[in-house]
Amino acid sequence: MAADLEEKTDRYEQMLADALAAAETEPPADTALGEAAADCREMAESYLRDGRHFREADDTVNALAAFSYGYGWLDCGVRMGLFSVPDDTELFTM
Repeated sequence: MAADLEEKTDRYEQMLADALAAAETEPPADTALGEAAADCREMAESYLRDGRHFREADDTVNALAAFSYGYGWLDCGVRMGLFSVPDDTELFTM
């Protein structure tokens, strides 16, 4: 059975928003790694905004893609140690 596009888009939007709220930057801001963390967060936040823009324009497919890309940026930052997240979260692939 195929996933419902609207439901999946809702879920990914919420997942990205929750992940942004949970992720805390680890390296100091004035270091190369701190700058990399800021870049990853900025990309994730931009994709969240883009996805919401696409939803408002009734472009659900591109909204889902944007939410997915944004989540990928943030998840990669967590795997690289740029962000810390609570141990009990299931939002990341740690």
